[in-house]
This record gives sequence, C-alpha cells and structure tokens, in this order.
Amino acid sequence: MHTWRKNSTNAKTPVALTIGNFDGVHLGHQAILTRLVDSANRLGLAACVMTFEPHPREFFAPDQAPTRLTSLREKLELLAESKVDCVRVYRFSYDFAKISPEEFITRILNKELSTRWLLIGDDFRFGARRAGDFGLLQTLSTKNHFTVEKMQSITVNDQRISSTRVRQALASGDLNTAMQLLGRPYSISGRVTHGDKLGKKIGFPTANIQLKHNRPPLTGIFVVEVCGVSKLSPSIVYQGVASLGVRPTVQENGKPILEVYLFDFNQEIYGQYLKVSFLHKLRDEEKYIDLKTLIQQIEKDVVQAKSFFSKK
Repeated sequence: MHTWRKNSTNAKTPVALTIGNFDGVHLGHQAILTRLVDSANRLGLAACVMTFEPHPREFFAPDQAPTRLTSLREKLELLAESKVDCVRVYRFSYDFAKISPEEFITRILNKELSTRWLLIGDDFRFGARRAGDFGLLQTLSTKNHFTVEKMQSITVNDQRISSTRVRQALASGDLNTAMQLLGRPYSISGRVTHGDKLGKKIGFPTANIQLKHNRPPLTGIFVVEVCGVSKLSPSIVYQGVASLGVRPTVQENGKPILEVYLFDFNQEIYGQYLKVSFLHKLRDEEKYIDLKTLIQQIEKDVVQAKSFFSKK
C-alpha cells in the first residue's frame, strides 16, 4: 500500500476513491473498504482512501474533540489490511478548511486524485462550512469524469455502527460491545520506552508503551494479549495484564501511561513495537495507601487474568 502525505501530489493512475476519517476502522468502515476494493477491481482502477490529519474537530477545537481510537500509524496499518492500493493523507489546515465544495470536486477529486468512481457514507459532507453533499457530487460528477455512489450505514443490533459508539463502549469498560463494533478486540500499538522501573522493583516488570495521545479512550486494569514481543516471530501472542491510566498510587497529576506485565517473561524489549489487545476489564484504577497494598492487588489481578485465559 502506498501512502502520500503531500496534498498537491497528482495521482499517476485513475482511482476508485472513498473519503473519511476512518478512526478505529470499525465494521462500518470495513464494509465501505470492501465495497471500494471490489469495485476498483471490477473497474480496473486503483483502490484509494482519502483521510485527514489531524481530525478536523481536533484542529478547530482540540479540547472538545473526541478521543482518538487510533493513531495515524495504527489507522494506516488497519487500512493496509483491507487491501487498498493507496492512502492519501491530507493535512487539515485553515487553508484546506476554506476550500469550497466546488473546488474540492474539480481540483482535488478530479485533478489531484484522478477520481473515476467515488463511494461516500450516507452522512458525508465536505468543503467549507460542510456545504457539499451527495447531491452536489451527483450534479458535478459527469463534468469531472467520475460516478458517485452512496453507502448506507451498517448496523449491529439495529443500531448504526460509529466511532462514537466504540468510544462509548470503551469508556464504560464494555469491551465485548467494542469488539462487536470493531470486528476485533480494541488495541493500542506503540514502542516500548524506558520508565521509572518501579514494576521491576516490586516484582512485576512492565513494558511501557508509548502513547501518541494523552487522552486514551479507556482506562483501568485489563487482561491483554500482546504481539510484537519477539523480533524473529512478531506474530507470537503473549498473555498479560495491562494498566492504562495515571498511576494515582505513585504519582500526582500524571499523564496516562500504558504498562504491560507479561506472564513468565523477563527480557529487555526496549524499542520493540508492540500491539496490545484489550480482552477484558478487571477493574478501575485505584489509589492505595502504600506500595505493599498495591502489590497485593496486582497479585490478585494476575490470578484473575490467568483464570480468564484458562476459561477462554
């Protein structure tokens, strides 16, 4: 899969295109991507995704924007799994936000992307003040050499699948619902970085995973599976317990940290790129009176996690 991050680069080959933020790449997104790839193959076009960085709501109101489900790298990894040929990452800026719907169609869709077939979601809006819609795309499509189709929403239990619903499920600790909406366990990926080595001192050495954003969509103590630990066999799955939060027992007003304790494992893996899949929430974060009490609770967490895997 090819990735372009320069807005003005003109496409060399005609494309079948879809557009969206694709945060989380949930089952609704996956249905769009499947239809895109199938149509691209049928029409002899390259399957292309147009997405944005940062998310428009992050750009205009960062304090009010929803938490991200995926970093840009994670999103690109998930898009690659869908077998699309290319992704255009457009840098969202004030200049980009001022583009009129008509210019978006003529300059970006036609000239820059060489779009010949376009698929959009049923709630898609575009251009300055979100004034562009499916009707305008239909009106200007023939003049700009493409056809446009609309994808209806995908539902689970009669409810529309959306990134918002995934966030709500994760925030409430309902990992099963999140898994139903995503079609896979929710995961966070990142490199192992150096921490304060407290876990090692208290008998539970942890891998500190670098977080790209300071507002993860879930917090607490979790049963997890981890890939990427072994350089030779990165697909090998390790089991463990993860803490995602601010560690109130050991620091005040700290930033969120993802720490993973792997069962029966005690090797240095600094720099490794790990994927942590969240399977079950054990509890919320708590502040304990001392480290001894914290250690006792971690021991209970490990027992519960191993019991979860034995039943699974």
